[in-house]
This record gives sequence, C-alpha cells and structure tokens, in this order.
Amino acid sequence: MMDKTVKQKVKETFGNNAGKYITSDSHARADDLPLLIEWLQPDKTWTVLDIATGGGHVTKTLSPHAGMIFSTDLTEAMLENTANHLRGSFDNIQYVIADAEALPFLKETFDAAVCRIAPHHFPHPERFIAEASRVLKKGGRFILIDNVAPVDSELADFINTVEKLRDDSHSRCLSKEEWAKLLKEHGMKELKSADRKKTLQYPSWVARTTENEEQAERVAGHLIAANEKAMDYFSIEIVNGDIKSFTIDEWMALYVKEDGI
Repeated sequence: MMDKTVKQKVKETFGNNAGKYITSDSHARADDLPLLIEWLQPDKTWTVLDIATGGGHVTKTLSPHAGMIFSTDLTEAMLENTANHLRGSFDNIQYVIADAEALPFLKETFDAAVCRIAPHHFPHPERFIAEASRVLKKGGRFILIDNVAPVDSELADFINTVEKLRDDSHSRCLSKEEWAKLLKEHGMKELKSADRKKTLQYPSWVARTTENEEQAERVAGHLIAANEKAMDYFSIEIVNGDIKSFTIDEWMALYVKEDGI
C-alpha cells in the first residue's frame, strides 16, 4: 500500500508540473547532456532505454546517435507532454509508460540505459538497479546521474529534508557510495564517474513543485535556519533575507554489465 501511495504522489507531482521539466534550466541545459554522447559512444545499431525520461532531455540528446530509443516514465501525463514536445523531430523514439522498479521489457534487450535526475524519487532503489541490470545486454552500458547525499549523516539529513519539504514525491538521495554498492551487487562494473556540484537557482527551483506559498515558506525556513556547517557545504546564498541559490552534490557514473551476470 505504501508503494502505491508514494508512486501515486510521484504521478500527481510530475503530471501537474510536466511542462516545467521541459523548460527547467537544471534539466534542459546542464552540461552533463553532451557528456552522455562522449561517455556512451553510441552508434546506430543500438537500442537504448531512457528510464524516467521526465522532460525528455536524455531521449532528445541520444536519439540522433542511436538506432532506437525507448523513452519511459511512470507518469502518463509527463510522457504525453514529452512526446508532444519531441513529435516531428525524431522517428526512432517509442514512448512507454513504465515503472523504473518493474520495467516491462525482456532481459538483455538494451545496448545501453540511462537514468538522469530521477532515482531520488524511487522508493526501492535496489529494485531499480536490479531491473536496469536485467534488461541490459551483457556488455551493455548504463549511465546513472542523480543528486546524491554527502556521506556525513547530518548533511545528508539536511538536504533530504529540504528536498522532501519542497517535493513530497521525493524519496531519498542516496550517497554515491550506496549507489556504487548496489551497482556492484547487481553485476555492474564502474568504467568512470565524476563528482559534480550543481547550483540551483532557488526561486525557479522551489516554484517547480511546491503547491502553495505555505509549503514554499517551509522550504525557505529550513534553508535559512541552516547551521554554519550546512550553510557552507551547500553554499546557500541569502541576500536581504531572500534565498538566491544553493549548491548540491551530483554524481555521474558509467557502468558496464559484466559477462556472466
């Protein structure tokens, strides 16, 4: 029952804000998108899976370089909006409503899979990684990009609280160490990774998912009340009592599914 409640909240949040994720600077214009091509080195024979596509930025980036893209999302309204946005631009995209923790594909279907800025919404990250590994061919490549929590538990609690206050569909930002452990347990070997800092412009970030002014004020109150340690780590910028921006940790990692798994 809890899973249904959590995932229904995800559908509601993203369904209500679908258009904002197409235009969001942190989703649409981040410099990790060109790196997808550099890191994956896809070719026209590949079938690629985009898990939790959101505004379709991964799909749009990879489509010119792959044979077929399966663009998936749990939220039908989000996927419809993305399909409408990309319609006419590419003829090699299939849109499929799919739960990242129960992918509707046969094992060893895909040459590559990507999941970007979404796993912190998944209530069971271990199921997500198991599914990503299952549907990849042996030797298939997987890129994970997501906001991650610091190893320091106080800082991790702080940022996860910020995210949850702003978006009730948030589950948890894992640390990169937790992700690496899950990936290894499911037969994935790291090829390369990068620790990144992502600066969020607070006004547009908080407006993307908050439902009312009261909720937005709770988010602001938590950030403004940060102790010196959190204020410094997350580079919280406050000018005349207004939050301008803050910085979070992001991890980008390329893995390969090892033979024999």
